[in-house]
Amino acid sequence: MATASETPVLDTLAAMTVDSVERCGLSPDVFMLTRIAALAASDAPPISYVAHIDPALQAGLTVDQVQDVLVAIAPVVGTARVMTAGGNITKALGIAITVADAETEARSQGKG
Repeated sequence: MATASETPVLDTLAAMTVDSVERCGLSPDVFMLTRIAALAASDAPPISYVAHIDPALQAGLTVDQVQDVLVAIAPVVGTARVMTAGGNITKALGIAITVADAETEARSQGKG
């Protein structure tokens, strides 16, 4: 049996992501755009997008590129899924900003 962890689900997801990146020949930007398209197609909740914000920024993605992906997949996945994805991406960005603000505040108060 594997070593016990306090975050077994997150650890598994991280390991799966690392494996996926290592086995994929796509460039980082195309890789992230593909993942965002998959999130939209699967009607993923905001928290799923949160996990992709930093990697998307690291890959140099722009808002225009994300919008282009949503436009490209709209005829396949449908209007409702694309609109939900847009809202969930917006919520995810709000969550990420709130977390970053809290971390900054904690550091400024000497807690982090």
